[in-house]
Amino acid sequence: MSPLVEEVYGELRRIAGSYLRREQSRSLQATELVHDTYLRLLKDGTPRWQSRTHFLAIAAISMRRLLVERARARHAGKRGGHQVQVTLDDSLLAPPPDHDAQAIDLIALDRALDALARLDPQQARIVELRYFGGLTVDETAAALDISPATVKRHWTVARAWLLRALEDGVSG
Repeated sequence: MSPLVEEVYGELRRIAGSYLRREQSRSLQATELVHDTYLRLLKDGTPRWQSRTHFLAIAAISMRRLLVERARARHAGKRGGHQVQVTLDDSLLAPPPDHDAQAIDLIALDRALDALARLDPQQARIVELRYFGGLTVDETAAALDISPATVKRHWTVARAWLLRALEDGVSG
């Protein structure tokens, strides 16, 4: 492992664990997700991570892709799979006042996020970093080289847009 990965390994496990707690099917463990993500990052050749935040941002994107690929594989009819449900609590989408949390299909979230990326790539990246990567507002701002106020503003708009898209069944 590179020195940077060793430095952020605990953070990666925390991020993976946080995401996996929201996944109702419990398809894998945090350690497995971290290791699979790291191996995927190494496949791309020599790592060029500029900083801890940059590495975490790239790892978040890779985690999202890995989780969605696993969900699609399980969901494939030929394998008799089922939809992978994740719980979106107020860490991403504010649920209606009469609900504790909202379970949605991970594949539907991925499609909605792809649709958002076509409309506003920066908002989609903020969601990816905050939700899948577990980055704070300040870390997200540093990773994207924008102000924390911009992250907060886009985060609020993106959450509302995703909630509406998921309710309407947006498909990519």
